[in-house]
Amino acid sequence: MTLKTPDHREAVSQAEALLKNCITGHGFLASPTDSDNYRRIWGRDGIIIGLAALMTDDHDMIAALRSTLETLVKHQGPHGEIPSNVDIRSGRVSYGGMTGRVDADLWFVIGCGEYWNVTRDDSFIQRMLPAIEKVVFLLGAWEFNNRGLLYVPATGDWADEYVHNGYILYDQLLYLQTLRTLHHLRRRITDDDDHDLRTRTSLLKHRIQDNYWFGSDAAIPDDVYHEIFFEKGRKAADRCTRRYWLPFFSPHGYGYRFDGFANVLASLLGVSTPSRRRTVDAYIDRHVVPDEIKLLPAFHPVIKPIDKDWEDLHITFSYSFKNRPYEFHNGGLWPMVTGFYVADLARRGETAKAKDYLAGIHGANAMSMDKLPWGFPEYVNGSDFSAGGNRQQCWSASAALMGHYALKGKKVFTIHEDDTPVQ
Repeated sequence: MTLKTPDHREAVSQAEALLKNCITGHGFLASPTDSDNYRRIWGRDGIIIGLAALMTDDHDMIAALRSTLETLVKHQGPHGEIPSNVDIRSGRVSYGGMTGRVDADLWFVIGCGEYWNVTRDDSFIQRMLPAIEKVVFLLGAWEFNNRGLLYVPATGDWADEYVHNGYILYDQLLYLQTLRTLHHLRRRITDDDDHDLRTRTSLLKHRIQDNYWFGSDAAIPDDVYHEIFFEKGRKAADRCTRRYWLPFFSPHGYGYRFDGFANVLASLLGVSTPSRRRTVDAYIDRHVVPDEIKLLPAFHPVIKPIDKDWEDLHITFSYSFKNRPYEFHNGGLWPMVTGFYVADLARRGETAKAKDYLAGIHGANAMSMDKLPWGFPEYVNGSDFSAGGNRQQCWSASAALMGHYALKGKKVFTIHEDDTPVQ
């Protein structure tokens, strides 16, 4: 089955309309629907939506990002923690579920920096800098052993009902961009070219490159976290060696599933090398993305009841179990993740492939939900390609805008290492 692709102009128009429908005086809602807790201001969702908004040059949408950031900082916790979400109707503030959401803090700093870098809103950033500094101090404490990598508890990031924890690649990549952002702001706002922060950022990049890619059986890389542990993990690895970035490691071992978001960010944030990018692209083309619709899954391969991870997955949920095979994070196909991939492909000049994946996003967003067209589903089932999750998901709409404007030359991340373009 090949799914129908809607007209590009209509798809972009529908996406813009949904983003504007998600604007409130407090910022972007994750969704205008009342399902579960989506009708709230989210740290993660709001910033991702806002990054796409910045690419549009639309005044109202850019102002909504500012409002989102202001709502989040208004409810910053006593140690610096940024809310996972804020219910603007009840006033309830959540910093996470069973554990806090580490990536809400990371996206907040990134969002503040990107907003200022595009708008040069000096009064805003001057008010935000103390909160940003507090967040980064807290993140340093979450390294726990002062060795440069964040330790993320289970359910501690966007994959909050999935079975990974520890030193998660996705969070390390956002941590790298967070430190870059802080250095950029200090340098531009306070004229402080912080050498220690620059060194810390450079070291983190090397640690990511050395710890999350299994190459040949040559010498162990210089910045490996634990040499014996790394060597054991490399010997146990089969499907991921020299094929894609590792998703995480913890005291219990390495994860080996393909993490779609992390592999895209490794390229988009300039951590990957050209040869590794080509290797990951080839793996995605051959093993990960279905022929029927060009969308990336959250994770691959699917965890099934016969797999050893199934028992842990089956008890990890907030409201109801969502991760049946090919659904949600367990093999569900995500327009949001794919939006970042389109941006990366466009940045690299892979225009034809970027357009194919943007067409996949449009096809997903146009799917009917509750008998209404343009459902903007949270994800698409990876087996039967039906719309899944919550409808009218604003970051699914933002993926369409992100891809559209990336193909026009706009960048998702305007802050780069040493203030130079990512190569």
